[in-house]
Amino acid sequence: MQTPTEHAQGNGVPPESNAARDATLRRTLFWLGVAGVSAALTFIVIRSAQRRPPADPTTQRIEALIDEANRLLRALEEQK
Repeated sequence: MQTPTEHAQGNGVPPESNAARDATLRRTLFWLGVAGVSAALTFIVIRSAQRRPPADPTTQRIEALIDEANRLLRALEEQK
């Protein structure tokens, strides 16, 4: 079995072009990896930013009291 260099030399392709192609492939794979990691981190950050914090019982109680007060005010206005 021939090594890649011997194989390239047998086809008339200089070994330098093989090395250049390998370097280009490595660089391309590196930047694809960087882009993939960036996309994953962006997805995680956006997803965590969109999550709402759990409902606070105090906030729920205050909202319920405000709704009740609004209902009472409407009832008073209707009686006038």
